[in-house]
Amino acid sequence: MADLPELKHMVMSFRVSELQVLLGYAGRNKTGRKTDLMGRALQLLQKGCSVPIQIKIRELYKRKPTAPKPGEDGSINCPMDYSNRMHHDPAPHSSSLGMLPVHPDVKLKHLPFYDCVAELMKPTSLVPRGSSKFQENHYSFHLTPQQAQDIAMSRDFRPGARCEYTTQIQLRFCLLEISCEQDDHFPPSICVRVNGKMAPLPNPIPTNKPGVEPKRPGRPVDITPLCRLSPTLPNQIEVSWAADFGRGFCIAIFLVKKLTSDTLLGRLKQFGNRHADHTRALIKEKLAHDPDSEIATTCLRVSLTCPLGKMRMTIPTRASTCTHLQCFDGSTYLMMNEKKSTWMCPVCDKPAPFHRLFIDGYFVEILQETSDMNEIQFHEDGTWSPLKTSKEHHVISCSPAAHKSSHKESRSSSSSASGPAPKKPKMEVIDLTISSDEDSDTESECDSPQPMSSNAFGDVISLDS
Repeated sequence: MADLPELKHMVMSFRVSELQVLLGYAGRNKTGRKTDLMGRALQLLQKGCSVPIQIKIRELYKRKPTAPKPGEDGSINCPMDYSNRMHHDPAPHSSSLGMLPVHPDVKLKHLPFYDCVAELMKPTSLVPRGSSKFQENHYSFHLTPQQAQDIAMSRDFRPGARCEYTTQIQLRFCLLEISCEQDDHFPPSICVRVNGKMAPLPNPIPTNKPGVEPKRPGRPVDITPLCRLSPTLPNQIEVSWAADFGRGFCIAIFLVKKLTSDTLLGRLKQFGNRHADHTRALIKEKLAHDPDSEIATTCLRVSLTCPLGKMRMTIPTRASTCTHLQCFDGSTYLMMNEKKSTWMCPVCDKPAPFHRLFIDGYFVEILQETSDMNEIQFHEDGTWSPLKTSKEHHVISCSPAAHKSSHKESRSSSSSASGPAPKKPKMEVIDLTISSDEDSDTESECDSPQPMSSNAFGDVISLDS
């Protein structure tokens, strides 16, 4: 870059405020000491400075205030000249963001549930005008006859159906950053009108922090019901927002076709299953013995139940960015993201975008060979075996008579097996309540002893005998 030394000299002369503006414009961290800010600013030049960054550096350098020496400029003693100069100079914020490119080279991230059909309005900078906090810009776009017809024919005309189109006009906002693909990001205090009607935006996420404005979740806005489906009438877009002079924003409009989870599932199957040998190699790598470690893992337990649906998997899926072996059901994962797009792995809670998903062929083989198992274990050689539960339950039912006989048999067998028990000394119990005229009755009772009383108390002796 021929201008690199010149740009470096300009950056080296910046103050803290100018460095913060430059870093904020580039989407970098703008907090810290001056040395830290200077280092980050110089890194922008080392990594290849883009054209908008070069323009920003030159503009900040040109509007640096210079203190004139006494006697060199007579305008210091002339209030009229000073006021005229301030009147003609644009406001600093207006000047800094007014140099933003109209159509920056910004790319928004692809949304899996939408196929882009056409670009109705390229990513366009939200350029503030003047130094006011709240700004407003106007945009317009037209539809071709074929586009208007495709949108109109995609509406669901069934009785009682909502006014929904499968071919939609999609409005998106993002940060003005060209270093990578951008997520959807709304400007602060955003308000959008389409042909004079308010466009429905995502509700802001509440926050408990004082003085912090709630942010809206980043997602596209469907403005199809508010647009004129005519090739002869333009569609007017009014955008008002609170200008953030440290960051720039972009607006873009696309014609998209909405997809369903079944469509994405079909595309996932078209990718094909990842070969089982890939998973076997990963198992061997995880179970390889580490000579520096005293603990060796000999097997890995894996569940065949989906962590999302809590049911047995049918399409074992995981992301190529994940390091674990545990899979989840691809159909359930896509249906949940269709309702609310998060694209986070339910196992490790890390990003698992659609283009990183694959069906594990080894798990497909295991699911086909097992129908009543929910857990398996992998071994060091890459093979697997079913994991059986250690608890066994036996239920025996019998009649009361059989229960008594079996109880007696068990007692007799236990007594015979254990040998004769040591005899306890008999206890003599004397009953003082028996009279002489009851002697005969007592003797007859003693002749036929009852098992419970004899066993418990031994012999019964009468004093009148």
